[in-house]
Amino acid sequence: MAATIQPARYSVTMEWDPDDAIFVVTVPDLPGCRTHGRTYEEAGRNAQDAIESWLEAARADGQAAPPPRTAKPVADA
Repeated sequence: MAATIQPARYSVTMEWDPDDAIFVVTVPDLPGCRTHGRTYEEAGRNAQDAIESWLEAARADGQAAPPPRTAKPVADA
């Protein structure tokens, strides 16, 4: 029976580039993992594809992927 692979849960940063009129996405936990999209939604979809491609390449090279970092809860003031 094949194991079910859970989708990766990596944080991304998304910034608007006014010169190229695109959203640029970076995945801080995965070195060199970047993509973009003309819309926010497209950039988000492309980010998931980029993460999956990065992880597949790491597996093919026999490298372990870094675990996704998690945000620490913000304490109430």
